[in-house]
Amino acid sequence: MNVHDSERLSGLLEDAGYVRAEDGASEADVVVLNTCAVRENADNRLYGNLGHLASVKAARPGMRIAVGGCLAQKDRGEITRRAPWVDVVFGTHNIGSLPVLLERARVQDEAQVEILESLDVFPSTLPTRRESAYAAWVSVSVGCNNTCTFCIVPALRGKEKDRRPGEILAEVEALVAEGVCEVTLLGQNVNAYGSEFGDREAFAKLLRACGQIEGLERVRFTSPHPKDFTDDVIAAMAETPNVMPQLHMPLQSGSDPVLRAMRRSYRQERYLGIIERVRAAMPDAAITTDIIVGFPGETEEDFEQTMHVVRQARFSAAFTFQYSKRPGTPAATMEGQVPKEVVQARYERLVALQEEISWEENKKQVGRTVELLVAEGEGRKDGSTRRMSGRAPDNRLVHFAVGDTAAADLPRPGDMVSVEITYAAPHHLNADGPDGGSAIRTLRRTRSGDAWQARQEQPEAERRKAAVTLGMPSIGRPAAQPVGEDDACGVC
Repeated sequence: MNVHDSERLSGLLEDAGYVRAEDGASEADVVVLNTCAVRENADNRLYGNLGHLASVKAARPGMRIAVGGCLAQKDRGEITRRAPWVDVVFGTHNIGSLPVLLERARVQDEAQVEILESLDVFPSTLPTRRESAYAAWVSVSVGCNNTCTFCIVPALRGKEKDRRPGEILAEVEALVAEGVCEVTLLGQNVNAYGSEFGDREAFAKLLRACGQIEGLERVRFTSPHPKDFTDDVIAAMAETPNVMPQLHMPLQSGSDPVLRAMRRSYRQERYLGIIERVRAAMPDAAITTDIIVGFPGETEEDFEQTMHVVRQARFSAAFTFQYSKRPGTPAATMEGQVPKEVVQARYERLVALQEEISWEENKKQVGRTVELLVAEGEGRKDGSTRRMSGRAPDNRLVHFAVGDTAAADLPRPGDMVSVEITYAAPHHLNADGPDGGSAIRTLRRTRSGDAWQARQEQPEAERRKAAVTLGMPSIGRPAAQPVGEDDACGVC
């Protein structure tokens, strides 16, 4: 969701006449930092980056620095106090104000801080600059009605606001018309969609409606909440061909007492029951999760219950987090804060177990033929290894050999290829061809590949408008990440 907000910010800046600074902050007139507040590391990185930018700005008269997102919503005036060289601070509810605030800061030559307490416009009404020609995020809701004791997001994003189904489907149809073939539906608690207008089956209906959109080949969603995950959603996933057999289902803890302290309104038995029903309906589904280690009061027995669920669920991957105390959350003042060294030791045991399971599950893929959506920028070594990369329907990352295939005959990002998996690692799969040749069995050129190619053929002046991503994470299709401590806003 943060990256999707960054796409909106990019679109707003481009709409206001800005273009990307090719060499980043060293030549930028404007630098925007879009922030997350889920983990303490985000605070440290923000102020570290601002410290670095102070000297850059001193050497570039007229340069403007803006800070937005969840940390801006939380810290408000603290940012300009600690970093008085910041020109604009804006919150999660008014990202559309950025161009006006930048102009006001320029004219008045003083910092502009504007933090709204509620959403002024739904973000989807704002311009956007999407990095990917073939995959896109579509927000179905913003905000969250849950009260998890470890999470500050509801306080910063506000109560859940749902879009009407017709608006969502119209956006998806427009994206498909532009060449997009994969859409990921976004919500802080995506499967609670419809609660604002009183339809508990709204999310399942939305998935089925996406299945009727011609040209839309892949539909994903993130992140659901176990308490709202109902059998009609499982049925919609299993019965809608373009909804992918992939599910990200946050666990957080396998211990019932810890789940109760977290104010997570499900227990181990219900969670494992959902996993069992998903696998019954979609035997090949890949299931990923979020887990917090060291929540206040967690005992060794509690932690062993988490390990038990991991063994039972056999996740294909897990985003594991060491508990991070966030001021303003109930958990921050709970008794029984677990010592750092204990948390670290448990964390390492969990990572080792999940690595083992991920590898075992990936080895089961060897010998299978899968259709990949060819991706851009997902394989760091692709150039040197004569490989390209793509995502399987279950979202596993596959690096596939292309051998000496002529450039004109290579698949493009957005095209579809089928390959046979020949090797498994814990976090990726390989498909190698015979005698070092191409692994591609079939190649299907698509409108998405055409859209990607059209972007590459744009004049240089137009391509410079492709993104305004100064120092931000790379933006593209959402990707599974290795097990490890992560700073992303993905623990809800």
